[in-house]
Amino acid sequence: MKILSRTTSAILDEKDTLEIFIGEVQLSSTNPVRESAQFAYLKTNVVEINQEGVSVAAKYISEKLRSESYTPRIWRTHGIHILPHEPHSPSDPWNKTILDWIFLISSLNFSFWSEKEGRSDQYGVEWQVSWENDEKKVWTGYWSLVAALNKALQNGIPITDPTFYSSETLCPDSLIESIFASAEQCSETIPLLQQRTAIMREVGYILTTAFGGSYQGLLNEFQREHHGQGTALDLVKFVIDTFPSFRDEVYLEGRKICLWKRAQILVADTWAAFYPDPSITSKHPLFPGEQGPAICDLTMFADYRVPQILHHLRILSYPPSLVKALRKGTTLEPGSREEVSLRATSIVAVEKVREEIIRIVDTNNSGVEAAEKETAGEVSSVLIDFFLWDMAKRLERGEERIEGIETSDLLPAHRTRSIWY
Repeated sequence: MKILSRTTSAILDEKDTLEIFIGEVQLSSTNPVRESAQFAYLKTNVVEINQEGVSVAAKYISEKLRSESYTPRIWRTHGIHILPHEPHSPSDPWNKTILDWIFLISSLNFSFWSEKEGRSDQYGVEWQVSWENDEKKVWTGYWSLVAALNKALQNGIPITDPTFYSSETLCPDSLIESIFASAEQCSETIPLLQQRTAIMREVGYILTTAFGGSYQGLLNEFQREHHGQGTALDLVKFVIDTFPSFRDEVYLEGRKICLWKRAQILVADTWAAFYPDPSITSKHPLFPGEQGPAICDLTMFADYRVPQILHHLRILSYPPSLVKALRKGTTLEPGSREEVSLRATSIVAVEKVREEIIRIVDTNNSGVEAAEKETAGEVSSVLIDFFLWDMAKRLERGEERIEGIETSDLLPAHRTRSIWY
């Protein structure tokens, strides 16, 4: 059964015109992604959740989060991320640079799987090991995007400025193509370059015409509309309303299914990049109205890497037909029942893992003095997603093995060419 998908073909095919329209975003204070995922999980009936696997994996993940002191500030440890200054100052002009960088990365954060996965000639971008170490290496996957943008900035190209990349005069297609050029030894080019270019034009135009030419301007307008009390989920809905190319939705049996991977990761990365040093303050500078861990309103980011690790941890169970398709490298069409099931079931599964971790922490806290208690409230699906994604990449590089619990074979990630993830 084929599921019809909403597209942005008018945006992606017509480069000279743009219609900004308001999406059908639910006004409920709950996250529509949770409700949609639960519905799609039950209706597709392809991928299943193994409750025993949830319990075992939740204990394993909880222990790893604690032993590795894994917090949202892990975002700052990635060597090629650009970091905000600390302590945070609202008047710091560097904030605009950081925010525009985060926004463009999230706009283009999709479809990095390679037909030549694991080979030296798969698509990659050569750049520095880190901002502090100019030794060269070839970055692949998501990191190839980060490296390409960093390299352009280092070479004096203002590629993260919406006013620049929205203009075909200032930033012609040929320049975008050169920025994403692969390393010399690579035989692949970046996937979906035409769609990436069209999205840059779209989001850049909207930011330039409606928000003063920056993501910071959008955040300022967002908080004005919410009287300074806007939450992470409010911002996700604002982004979905504003940018067609972030509107990651399909229809299943007549119901709209909201998946919203890139919109949620945009907000999560914004939150993580500016997550305050707890020794300085507990108040988030960009979400001042939030009380407690409101990032918990967001779900995991339904992509192709996290389902892979969820299956490896025996949280997800696949039917033999899907296992065969993954082993053969069969492409799953966007909006197909198998593809929607993989994404939706992953969202539901991570919610269950989070609930189990909270139960474990609460049990461990029983009878413990308040000063020594673990903080279950800090465990979010966002943090679990960050952890699982990092772990999946380490497994892929052979840097880590999961020990102490039973695992399934590490299957290839599913292959779907899509602008949504």
